[in-house]
Amino acid sequence: MLAFIVISVAAYLLGSIPTGYLVARAKGIDIRAVGSGNIGATNVFRILGKPAGILVLVVDGLKGFAACSWLADFVVQPFAVAPDKIECMKIVAGICAVLGHNYTCWLKFKGGKGIATSAGVYFALAPLAAGIALGTWMIMFTLSRYVSVASIAAAASLPVAVWLTNDSLFLGIVTTALGLLAIFKHKGNIQRLLNGTERRLGQKSATTEATK
Repeated sequence: MLAFIVISVAAYLLGSIPTGYLVARAKGIDIRAVGSGNIGATNVFRILGKPAGILVLVVDGLKGFAACSWLADFVVQPFAVAPDKIECMKIVAGICAVLGHNYTCWLKFKGGKGIATSAGVYFALAPLAAGIALGTWMIMFTLSRYVSVASIAAAASLPVAVWLTNDSLFLGIVTTALGLLAIFKHKGNIQRLLNGTERRLGQKSATTEATK
C-alpha cells in the first residue's frame, strides 16, 4: 500500500509540471491569457511557434512515459513490489500522471487536456494500441486540419484499441475512463466546432498577431 501511495504522489507531481505555462513564461507570456487559454502544446504552437510547441509536446509526452516506466521501476525495487502487482502500479502511475497534467496543483488545478501525456503513458503500457491511436490522430488531422478533431478521435479509438489488443481488464477500464475524460476536456473545442469558430492549425488569430 505504501508503494502505491508513493508512486501515486510522485507520478501526480511529475505530471503536474506545467510545461506549456513555463515555456511561455520564459518568453514573457501567460499562455492562459492568450489563444484558447490552454497550457497544452497546441496553444503553445499557435502562440509561440513550432519549436516551442514541439518542445511542450515532447516533454508532456515524456511525463507520461517516465511515470509508467522509469519512475515505476524506481519505486518497485526498494518496496519489493510483488511481480503480479507491478502492472497495476504502472497503470496507477499513468492515471496519476494524466490527472497531474489535467489538474495541476501549481495552477489552481487547471491544466491541459492530457492528450500528449496520455500518449506517453500508453506508449509505455500498450504501445500497439498507442500506435493505432496515433495513426487515427494523423489520419483525422490530415483530413480535417483540426487538432481538436484528431485528438477527440484518438481519445475515442484508444480504448477500442486497448480492448482489442490487450487482455488486461483493469487497463481496459482505465483507458475507457481516461478516453472519456480526454473527450470531456475538449468540451470547449466541441462547442466551437458546432459554432464554426474552431481554428485549424496554422490559422492565425487576432490574439496571435498581437503577441508578435
